[in-house]
Amino acid sequence: MADMLELTAVEAHEAMAAGELDAGEYAEAWSKAAAGDDLNAYLWRNEDGDGGAIAVDRPSIAPIAVKDIFCTEGVPTTAGSRILDGYRPPYTATAVQRLIEAGAPILGKTNMDEFAMGSSNENSAYGPVLNPWDRTRVPGGSSGGSAAVVGGGLAPWAIGTDTGGSIRQPAALCGIVGLKPTYGAISRYGMIAFASSLDQCGPLTRDVRDAALLLAILQGADPCDSTSVGLRQAPQLPDREDLKGLRFAVPSDLTEHVFDAGVRQVFEATLEKIEALGGELGEVSLPHAEHGISAYYVIAPAEASSNLARYDGVRYGMRAGADGDLIQMYEKTRAEGFGAEVKRRIMLGTYALSSGYYDAYYGQAQKVRTKIAADFRTAFEEFDFVVTPTSPSVAFGLGEKTADPLAMYLNDFFTVPMSLAGIPAISIPAGLSEPEGGGPRLPVGFQIAAPAFAEQGLLDASYALEQAIGFDARPQGVRGG
Repeated sequence: MADMLELTAVEAHEAMAAGELDAGEYAEAWSKAAAGDDLNAYLWRNEDGDGGAIAVDRPSIAPIAVKDIFCTEGVPTTAGSRILDGYRPPYTATAVQRLIEAGAPILGKTNMDEFAMGSSNENSAYGPVLNPWDRTRVPGGSSGGSAAVVGGGLAPWAIGTDTGGSIRQPAALCGIVGLKPTYGAISRYGMIAFASSLDQCGPLTRDVRDAALLLAILQGADPCDSTSVGLRQAPQLPDREDLKGLRFAVPSDLTEHVFDAGVRQVFEATLEKIEALGGELGEVSLPHAEHGISAYYVIAPAEASSNLARYDGVRYGMRAGADGDLIQMYEKTRAEGFGAEVKRRIMLGTYALSSGYYDAYYGQAQKVRTKIAADFRTAFEEFDFVVTPTSPSVAFGLGEKTADPLAMYLNDFFTVPMSLAGIPAISIPAGLSEPEGGGPRLPVGFQIAAPAFAEQGLLDASYALEQAIGFDARPQGVRGG
Protein backbone atom coordinates (compact mmCIF):
# COMPACT_ATOMS: atom_id res chain seq x y z
CA MET A 1 0.00 0.00 0.00
CA ALA A 2 1.15 3.56 -0.73
CA ASP A 3 2.31 5.75 2.14
CA MET A 4 -0.46 5.27 4.66
CA LEU A 5 -0.20 8.87 5.85
CA GLU A 6 -1.25 10.02 2.39
CA LEU A 7 -4.65 8.37 2.85
CA THR A 8 -7.62 10.52 3.80
CA ALA A 9 -9.48 9.42 6.92
CA VAL A 10 -12.26 7.94 4.77
CA GLU A 11 -9.77 6.02 2.63
CA ALA A 12 -8.03 4.71 5.74
CA HIS A 13 -11.34 3.68 7.29
CA GLU A 14 -12.34 1.78 4.15
CA ALA A 15 -8.91 0.11 3.93
CA MET A 16 -9.09 -0.98 7.59
CA ALA A 17 -12.61 -2.36 7.08
CA ALA A 18 -11.37 -4.34 4.06
CA GLY A 19 -8.41 -5.72 5.99
CA GLU A 20 -5.92 -3.91 3.75
CA LEU A 21 -4.55 -1.62 6.46
CA ASP A 22 -3.43 -2.58 9.93
CA ALA A 23 -5.13 -0.17 12.37
CA GLY A 24 -2.36 -0.44 14.94
CA GLU A 25 0.41 0.33 12.43
CA TYR A 26 -1.60 3.21 11.04
CA ALA A 27 -2.16 4.74 14.50
CA GLU A 28 1.53 4.29 15.33
CA ALA A 29 2.58 6.04 12.11
CA TRP A 30 0.43 9.05 12.99
CA SER A 31 1.75 9.05 16.55
CA LYS A 32 5.28 9.35 15.15
CA ALA A 33 4.15 12.15 12.83
CA ALA A 34 2.61 14.02 15.77
CA ALA A 35 5.87 13.68 17.69
CA GLY A 36 7.50 15.81 14.99
CA ASP A 37 5.38 18.84 15.95
CA ASP A 38 7.44 21.98 15.29
CA LEU A 39 4.45 24.31 15.13
CA ASN A 40 3.69 24.42 18.89
CA ALA A 41 0.36 22.89 17.87
CA TYR A 42 0.07 20.16 20.54
CA LEU A 43 -0.17 20.96 24.25
CA TRP A 44 -0.33 17.26 25.21
CA ARG A 45 0.46 14.19 23.15
CA ASN A 46 -0.56 10.61 23.84
CA GLU A 47 3.08 9.53 23.71
CA ASP A 48 2.74 6.07 25.20
CA GLY A 49 -0.35 5.22 23.16
CA ASP A 50 -2.30 4.60 26.36
CA GLY A 51 -4.12 7.75 27.42
CA GLY A 52 -5.68 6.05 30.43
CA ALA A 53 -9.42 6.66 30.48
CA ILE A 54 -9.40 7.95 26.89
CA ALA A 55 -7.60 4.89 25.50
CA VAL A 56 -9.14 3.00 22.56
CA ASP A 57 -9.22 -0.78 22.88
CA ARG A 58 -9.51 -1.58 19.17
CA PRO A 59 -8.73 1.26 16.73
CA SER A 60 -11.03 1.15 13.72
CA ILE A 61 -10.87 4.68 12.29
CA ALA A 62 -8.16 7.31 11.91
CA PRO A 63 -6.60 8.75 15.09
CA ILE A 64 -7.66 12.29 15.89
CA ALA A 65 -6.37 15.50 17.47
CA VAL A 66 -8.66 17.19 19.99
CA LYS A 67 -8.77 20.90 20.81
CA ASP A 68 -7.74 21.42 24.43
CA ILE A 69 -11.14 22.87 25.27
CA PHE A 70 -12.68 19.39 25.53
CA CYS A 71 -12.53 17.69 28.91
CA THR A 72 -10.66 14.38 28.82
CA GLU A 73 -10.69 12.25 31.96
CA GLY A 74 -7.33 12.17 33.71
CA VAL A 75 -5.61 14.12 30.92
CA PRO A 76 -4.50 17.78 31.28
CA THR A 77 -7.15 20.18 29.97
CA THR A 78 -6.21 23.86 29.97
CA ALA A 79 -8.38 25.69 27.41
CA GLY A 80 -5.12 27.50 26.61
CA SER A 81 -5.15 29.26 29.99
CA ARG A 82 -2.79 29.36 32.96
CA ILE A 83 -5.79 29.44 35.27
CA LEU A 84 -6.41 25.76 34.44
CA ASP A 85 -2.78 24.69 34.93
CA GLY A 86 -2.75 21.17 36.33
CA TYR A 87 -6.48 20.55 35.83
CA ARG A 88 -7.29 16.92 35.01
CA PRO A 89 -11.04 16.50 34.51
CA PRO A 90 -12.89 13.63 36.22
CA TYR A 91 -14.96 12.99 33.07
CA THR A 92 -14.73 13.07 29.27
CA ALA A 93 -16.68 15.35 26.93
CA THR A 94 -19.48 13.63 24.99
CA ALA A 95 -17.92 14.53 21.61
CA VAL A 96 -14.61 12.92 22.60
CA GLN A 97 -16.38 9.91 24.12
CA ARG A 98 -18.20 9.32 20.83
CA LEU A 99 -14.87 9.37 19.00
CA ILE A 100 -13.42 6.85 21.45
CA GLU A 101 -16.46 4.58 21.10
CA ALA A 102 -16.12 4.79 17.31
CA GLY A 103 -12.53 3.53 17.59
CA ALA A 104 -10.56 6.77 17.06
CA PRO A 105 -7.32 6.87 19.10
CA ILE A 106 -6.64 10.32 20.58
CA LEU A 107 -3.34 11.65 19.22
CA GLY A 108 -3.20 14.64 21.56
CA LYS A 109 -4.74 17.91 22.74
CA THR A 110 -4.16 20.95 20.54
CA ASN A 111 -3.14 24.51 21.36
CA MET A 112 -5.74 27.27 21.15
CA ASP A 113 -6.53 30.88 21.98
CA GLU A 114 -7.26 31.14 25.70
CA PHE A 115 -10.87 30.06 26.35
CA ALA A 116 -11.38 30.19 22.56
CA MET A 117 -11.07 33.99 22.51
CA GLY A 118 -9.06 35.00 19.48
CA SER A 119 -8.55 34.83 15.73
CA SER A 120 -4.82 34.15 15.55
CA ASN A 121 -3.91 31.65 18.30
CA GLU A 122 -1.62 34.32 19.76
CA ASN A 123 -3.73 34.52 22.93
CA SER A 124 -2.66 31.09 24.17
CA ALA A 125 -0.87 31.13 27.51
CA TYR A 126 1.43 28.45 26.04
CA GLY A 127 2.69 30.45 23.07
CA PRO A 128 1.37 30.97 19.54
CA VAL A 129 0.84 28.20 17.02
CA LEU A 130 2.75 28.65 13.74
CA ASN A 131 1.10 28.40 10.34
CA PRO A 132 2.40 25.31 8.48
CA TRP A 133 2.50 27.31 5.22
CA ASP A 134 4.68 30.07 6.65
CA ARG A 135 6.04 29.88 10.18
CA THR A 136 6.18 33.68 10.44
CA ARG A 137 2.39 33.82 10.15
CA VAL A 138 -0.62 32.89 12.28
CA PRO A 139 -2.75 29.78 11.67
CA GLY A 140 -5.98 31.57 12.62
CA GLY A 141 -7.97 30.96 15.75
CA SER A 142 -9.21 29.99 18.10
CA SER A 143 -8.87 26.41 16.82
CA GLY A 144 -5.46 27.22 15.35
CA GLY A 145 -3.75 24.17 16.83
CA SER A 146 -6.32 21.78 15.36
CA ALA A 147 -6.10 23.47 11.94
CA ALA A 148 -2.31 23.50 11.99
CA VAL A 149 -1.92 19.79 12.81
CA VAL A 150 -4.18 18.82 9.90
CA GLY A 151 -2.66 21.32 7.48
CA GLY A 152 0.86 20.49 8.65
CA GLY A 153 0.55 16.70 8.35
CA LEU A 154 0.63 16.11 12.13
CA ALA A 155 -2.85 14.53 12.28
CA PRO A 156 -5.28 13.12 9.69
CA TRP A 157 -8.18 15.12 11.14
CA ALA A 158 -9.15 17.06 14.25
CA ILE A 159 -12.03 18.58 16.15
CA GLY A 160 -12.32 22.18 17.24
CA THR A 161 -14.98 24.63 18.37
CA ASP A 162 -16.60 27.51 16.54
CA THR A 163 -18.17 30.45 18.39
CA GLY A 164 -17.84 33.19 15.77
CA GLY A 165 -15.67 31.50 13.14
CA SER A 166 -13.07 29.60 15.17
CA ILE A 167 -13.22 26.48 12.98
CA ARG A 168 -13.80 28.06 9.57
CA GLN A 169 -11.27 30.91 9.75
CA PRO A 170 -8.24 28.78 10.80
CA ALA A 171 -9.28 26.14 8.28
CA ALA A 172 -9.16 28.80 5.57
CA LEU A 173 -5.75 30.10 6.69
CA CYS A 174 -4.28 26.57 6.84
CA GLY A 175 -5.72 25.29 3.55
CA ILE A 176 -8.08 22.64 4.93
CA VAL A 177 -11.83 22.03 5.36
CA GLY A 178 -13.62 23.37 8.44
CA LEU A 179 -17.30 22.77 9.22
CA LYS A 180 -19.47 24.53 11.79
CA PRO A 181 -22.64 22.44 12.13
CA THR A 182 -26.07 23.75 13.07
CA TYR A 183 -26.19 24.86 16.70
CA GLY A 184 -27.34 21.84 18.70
CA ALA A 185 -26.19 19.20 16.20
CA ILE A 186 -23.34 18.09 18.50
CA SER A 187 -23.34 17.93 22.29
CA ARG A 188 -21.50 20.66 24.19
CA TYR A 189 -21.27 18.56 27.37
CA GLY A 190 -17.67 18.64 28.58
CA MET A 191 -16.73 21.44 26.18
CA ILE A 192 -15.41 24.31 28.31
CA ALA A 193 -17.81 27.21 27.77
CA PHE A 194 -16.99 30.56 26.20
CA ALA A 195 -20.38 31.79 24.90
CA SER A 196 -22.94 29.06 25.50
CA SER A 197 -25.52 30.21 22.93
CA LEU A 198 -22.88 30.24 20.18
CA ASP A 199 -20.27 27.54 20.94
CA GLN A 200 -20.39 24.52 18.62
CA CYS A 201 -18.05 21.56 18.09
CA GLY A 202 -17.09 20.66 14.54
CA PRO A 203 -14.60 18.88 12.23
CA LEU A 204 -11.34 20.13 10.70
CA THR A 205 -10.31 17.77 7.92
CA ARG A 206 -8.35 17.37 4.69
CA ASP A 207 -11.45 17.12 2.52
CA VAL A 208 -15.24 17.25 2.56
CA ARG A 209 -15.79 13.49 2.72
CA ASP A 210 -13.69 13.30 5.88
CA ALA A 211 -15.80 16.12 7.35
CA ALA A 212 -18.97 14.16 6.58
CA LEU A 213 -17.65 11.01 8.27
CA LEU A 214 -16.51 12.92 11.35
CA LEU A 215 -19.82 14.77 11.63
CA ALA A 216 -21.69 11.46 11.42
CA ILE A 217 -19.73 10.22 14.44
CA LEU A 218 -20.07 13.40 16.50
CA GLN A 219 -23.69 14.40 15.92
CA GLY A 220 -26.64 13.33 18.03
CA ALA A 221 -28.75 14.35 21.00
CA ASP A 222 -27.23 13.98 24.45
CA PRO A 223 -29.16 13.78 27.75
CA CYS A 224 -26.28 15.69 29.37
CA ASP A 225 -26.86 18.70 27.09
CA SER A 226 -30.41 19.99 26.84
CA THR A 227 -29.49 22.19 23.84
CA SER A 228 -28.38 19.20 21.74
CA VAL A 229 -30.88 17.79 19.27
CA GLY A 230 -28.67 16.09 16.69
CA LEU A 231 -29.42 15.90 12.98
CA ARG A 232 -32.50 14.28 11.46
CA GLN A 233 -30.22 11.54 10.17
CA ALA A 234 -26.48 10.96 10.22
CA PRO A 235 -24.77 12.44 7.14
CA GLN A 236 -23.81 10.11 4.31
CA LEU A 237 -20.55 10.43 2.39
CA PRO A 238 -21.18 12.95 -0.40
CA ASP A 239 -20.75 11.93 -4.04
CA ARG A 240 -22.49 14.70 -5.98
CA GLU A 241 -20.74 15.65 -9.23
CA ASP A 242 -22.56 18.82 -10.28
CA LEU A 243 -24.56 21.73 -8.89
CA LYS A 244 -27.48 21.66 -11.34
CA GLY A 245 -30.70 22.95 -9.87
CA LEU A 246 -29.00 24.66 -6.92
CA ARG A 247 -29.08 28.41 -6.30
CA PHE A 248 -26.21 30.25 -4.60
CA ALA A 249 -26.65 33.72 -3.11
CA VAL A 250 -23.87 36.29 -2.94
CA PRO A 251 -24.74 38.79 -0.18
CA SER A 252 -23.91 42.24 -1.52
CA ASP A 253 -24.11 43.69 2.02
CA LEU A 254 -21.04 41.63 2.98
CA THR A 255 -19.03 41.28 -0.23
CA GLU A 256 -19.00 45.02 -0.93
CA HIS A 257 -16.80 45.47 2.13
CA VAL A 258 -13.03 45.68 1.77
CA PHE A 259 -11.05 42.46 1.60
CA ASP A 260 -7.73 41.59 -0.01
CA ALA A 261 -7.59 41.79 -3.80
CA GLY A 262 -6.13 38.27 -3.99
CA VAL A 263 -8.95 36.88 -1.85
CA ARG A 264 -11.50 38.61 -4.10
CA GLN A 265 -9.86 37.12 -7.19
CA VAL A 266 -10.05 33.58 -5.80
CA PHE A 267 -13.62 34.17 -4.61
CA GLU A 268 -14.77 35.34 -8.05
CA ALA A 269 -12.98 32.43 -9.77
CA THR A 270 -14.84 30.04 -7.45
CA LEU A 271 -18.16 31.65 -8.36
CA GLU A 272 -17.34 30.92 -12.00
CA LYS A 273 -16.74 27.27 -11.12
CA ILE A 274 -20.18 27.13 -9.48
CA GLU A 275 -21.74 28.32 -12.73
CA ALA A 276 -19.62 25.86 -14.74
CA LEU A 277 -21.05 23.03 -12.59
CA GLY A 278 -24.58 24.15 -13.40
CA GLY A 279 -25.28 26.17 -10.27
CA GLU A 280 -27.18 29.45 -10.47
CA LEU A 281 -25.82 32.64 -8.90
CA GLY A 282 -27.78 35.61 -7.64
CA GLU A 283 -27.44 38.55 -5.31
CA VAL A 284 -29.25 38.70 -2.01
CA SER A 285 -29.56 41.34 0.66
CA LEU A 286 -28.69 40.51 4.26
CA PRO A 287 -29.24 44.05 5.56
CA HIS A 288 -28.33 43.35 9.17
CA ALA A 289 -25.39 40.98 8.62
CA GLU A 290 -22.83 43.78 8.47
CA HIS A 291 -23.75 44.58 12.08
CA GLY A 292 -22.94 41.01 13.10
CA ILE A 293 -19.47 41.83 14.44
CA SER A 294 -20.87 44.61 16.63
CA ALA A 295 -23.60 42.37 18.04
CA TYR A 296 -21.25 39.42 18.50
CA TYR A 297 -18.72 41.43 20.51
CA VAL A 298 -21.47 42.35 22.97
CA ILE A 299 -23.22 38.97 23.22
CA ALA A 300 -20.15 36.72 23.38
CA PRO A 301 -18.28 38.73 26.05
CA ALA A 302 -21.49 39.03 28.08
CA GLU A 303 -21.91 35.26 28.15
CA ALA A 304 -18.18 34.82 28.80
CA SER A 305 -18.27 37.14 31.81
CA SER A 306 -20.85 34.81 33.35
CA ASN A 307 -19.24 31.52 32.29
CA LEU A 308 -15.75 32.50 33.48
CA ALA A 309 -16.92 33.61 36.92
CA ARG A 310 -16.37 30.01 38.08
CA TYR A 311 -12.58 30.31 37.80
CA ASP A 312 -11.75 31.67 41.23
CA GLY A 313 -9.02 29.38 42.55
CA VAL A 314 -11.40 27.45 44.81
CA ARG A 315 -12.53 24.38 42.86
CA TYR A 316 -9.97 23.65 40.15
CA GLY A 317 -6.91 24.97 38.37
CA MET A 318 -4.33 27.34 39.79
CA ARG A 319 -4.67 29.21 43.08
CA ALA A 320 -2.66 32.32 43.94
CA GLY A 321 -1.96 32.74 47.66
CA ALA A 322 -3.27 35.81 49.49
CA ASP A 323 -2.35 35.31 53.15
CA GLY A 324 -5.68 33.76 54.06
CA ASP A 325 -7.85 36.56 52.64
CA LEU A 326 -10.56 35.00 50.43
CA ILE A 327 -11.33 38.08 48.31
CA GLN A 328 -7.64 38.76 47.70
CA MET A 329 -7.21 35.13 46.67
CA TYR A 330 -10.02 35.48 44.13
CA GLU A 331 -8.55 38.68 42.74
CA LYS A 332 -4.96 37.48 42.62
CA THR A 333 -5.88 34.13 41.03
CA ARG A 334 -7.88 35.78 38.26
CA ALA A 335 -5.28 38.52 37.75
CA GLU A 336 -2.46 36.01 37.34
CA GLY A 337 -4.44 33.24 35.65
CA PHE A 338 -6.27 35.11 32.88
CA GLY A 339 -4.55 36.66 29.87
CA ALA A 340 -5.10 40.17 28.53
CA GLU A 341 -7.74 39.28 25.92
CA VAL A 342 -9.81 37.25 28.38
CA LYS A 343 -9.72 40.11 30.89
CA ARG A 344 -10.76 42.54 28.15
CA ARG A 345 -13.78 40.46 27.20
CA ILE A 346 -14.82 39.84 30.80
CA MET A 347 -14.81 43.59 31.41
CA LEU A 348 -16.71 44.29 28.20
CA GLY A 349 -19.30 41.64 29.02
CA THR A 350 -19.72 42.69 32.63
CA TYR A 351 -20.26 46.29 31.53
CA ALA A 352 -22.82 45.26 28.90
CA LEU A 353 -24.80 43.31 31.50
CA SER A 354 -24.59 45.95 34.24
CA SER A 355 -27.64 47.75 35.60
CA GLY A 356 -28.60 50.64 33.37
CA TYR A 357 -26.71 49.34 30.33
CA TYR A 358 -28.29 45.91 29.79
CA ASP A 359 -31.05 47.14 27.46
CA ALA A 360 -28.80 49.61 25.67
CA TYR A 361 -26.14 47.03 24.78
CA TYR A 362 -27.01 43.37 25.41
CA GLY A 363 -30.72 43.81 24.65
CA GLN A 364 -30.00 45.68 21.42
CA ALA A 365 -27.41 43.11 20.35
CA GLN A 366 -29.93 40.31 20.81
CA LYS A 367 -32.41 42.21 18.64
CA VAL A 368 -29.77 42.49 15.91
CA ARG A 369 -29.12 38.76 16.23
CA THR A 370 -32.82 38.06 15.71
CA LYS A 371 -32.83 40.29 12.62
CA ILE A 372 -29.77 38.52 11.17
CA ALA A 373 -31.43 35.12 11.62
CA ALA A 374 -34.57 36.47 9.91
CA ASP A 375 -32.47 37.81 7.01
CA PHE A 376 -31.02 34.34 6.42
CA ARG A 377 -34.46 32.70 6.57
CA THR A 378 -35.69 35.14 3.93
CA ALA A 379 -32.66 34.45 1.74
CA PHE A 380 -33.18 30.69 1.97
CA GLU A 381 -36.73 31.04 0.69
CA GLU A 382 -35.20 31.86 -2.70
CA PHE A 383 -31.71 30.32 -2.53
CA ASP A 384 -30.23 27.02 -1.38
CA PHE A 385 -26.92 28.46 -0.11
CA VAL A 386 -25.23 31.73 0.79
CA VAL A 387 -21.56 32.09 -0.21
CA THR A 388 -18.82 34.48 0.94
CA PRO A 389 -15.05 34.46 1.40
CA THR A 390 -14.20 32.84 4.74
CA SER A 391 -11.65 35.44 5.81
CA PRO A 392 -10.95 38.97 4.52
CA SER A 393 -7.27 38.10 4.06
CA VAL A 394 -4.83 35.21 3.90
CA ALA A 395 -2.77 34.41 7.01
CA PHE A 396 -1.20 37.54 8.48
CA GLY A 397 2.10 37.90 10.30
CA LEU A 398 2.67 36.98 13.94
CA GLY A 399 2.25 40.11 16.04
CA GLU A 400 0.81 42.10 13.13
CA LYS A 401 -2.59 42.74 14.74
CA THR A 402 -2.06 42.07 18.44
CA ALA A 403 -1.86 45.80 19.26
CA ASP A 404 -5.18 46.52 17.52
CA PRO A 405 -8.04 44.40 18.93
CA LEU A 406 -10.58 45.91 16.52
CA ALA A 407 -8.50 44.91 13.48
CA MET A 408 -8.21 41.41 14.95
CA TYR A 409 -11.97 41.16 15.52
CA LEU A 410 -12.66 42.00 11.86
CA ASN A 411 -11.11 38.67 10.83
CA ASP A 412 -14.49 37.17 11.76
CA PHE A 413 -16.50 39.59 9.61
CA PHE A 414 -17.71 36.91 7.18
CA THR A 415 -18.16 34.08 9.69
CA VAL A 416 -19.96 35.74 12.62
CA PRO A 417 -23.39 36.20 10.93
CA MET A 418 -23.79 32.43 10.45
CA SER A 419 -22.88 31.80 14.09
CA LEU A 420 -25.42 34.35 15.32
CA ALA A 421 -28.08 32.71 13.12
CA GLY A 422 -27.13 29.20 14.34
CA ILE A 423 -26.91 27.83 10.79
CA PRO A 424 -24.31 25.42 9.35
CA ALA A 425 -21.40 26.76 7.30
CA ILE A 426 -18.31 25.18 5.79
CA SER A 427 -15.00 26.58 4.57
CA ILE A 428 -13.23 24.77 1.75
CA PRO A 429 -9.83 25.71 0.28
CA ALA A 430 -10.40 27.48 -3.03
CA GLY A 431 -6.93 28.48 -4.15
CA LEU A 432 -3.76 30.36 -3.27
CA SER A 433 -3.07 34.09 -3.15
CA GLU A 434 -0.19 36.38 -2.32
CA PRO A 435 -0.72 38.44 0.85
CA GLU A 436 -1.06 42.21 0.55
CA GLY A 437 2.48 43.59 0.38
CA GLY A 438 3.88 40.43 -1.22
CA GLY A 439 5.11 37.12 0.09
CA PRO A 440 4.56 33.41 -0.49
CA ARG A 441 1.21 32.31 -1.91
CA LEU A 442 -1.14 31.23 0.87
CA PRO A 443 -4.51 29.43 1.07
CA VAL A 444 -7.83 31.21 0.57
CA GLY A 445 -11.06 29.79 1.98
CA PHE A 446 -14.52 29.82 0.37
CA GLN A 447 -17.50 29.74 2.75
CA ILE A 448 -20.85 28.11 2.00
CA ALA A 449 -23.79 28.46 4.43
CA ALA A 450 -27.03 26.50 4.41
CA PRO A 451 -30.35 26.49 6.29
CA ALA A 452 -30.43 24.95 9.77
CA PHE A 453 -30.06 21.13 9.76
CA ALA A 454 -29.33 21.05 6.00
CA GLU A 455 -25.86 19.56 6.52
CA GLN A 456 -26.31 16.78 3.97
CA GLY A 457 -27.09 19.19 1.16
CA LEU A 458 -24.24 21.45 2.29
CA LEU A 459 -21.76 18.56 2.22
CA ASP A 460 -23.01 17.36 -1.19
CA ALA A 461 -22.64 20.79 -2.78
CA SER A 462 -19.27 21.41 -1.10
CA TYR A 463 -17.95 18.08 -2.34
CA ALA A 464 -18.94 18.80 -5.95
CA LEU A 465 -17.29 22.22 -5.78
CA GLU A 466 -14.22 20.82 -4.03
CA GLN A 467 -13.71 18.31 -6.85
CA ALA A 468 -14.00 21.05 -9.45
CA ILE A 469 -11.52 23.30 -7.65
CA GLY A 470 -9.03 20.44 -7.30
CA PHE A 471 -7.04 22.10 -4.52
CA ASP A 472 -4.15 19.75 -3.73
CA ALA A 473 -1.42 22.13 -2.62
CA ARG A 474 0.49 21.30 0.56
CA PRO A 475 2.83 23.36 2.71
CA GLN A 476 6.50 22.89 1.88
CA GLY A 477 7.95 19.94 3.80
CA VAL A 478 4.58 18.23 4.26
CA ARG A 479 4.05 14.96 2.39
CA GLY A 480 3.06 15.81 -1.16
CA GLY A 481 4.10 19.46 -0.73
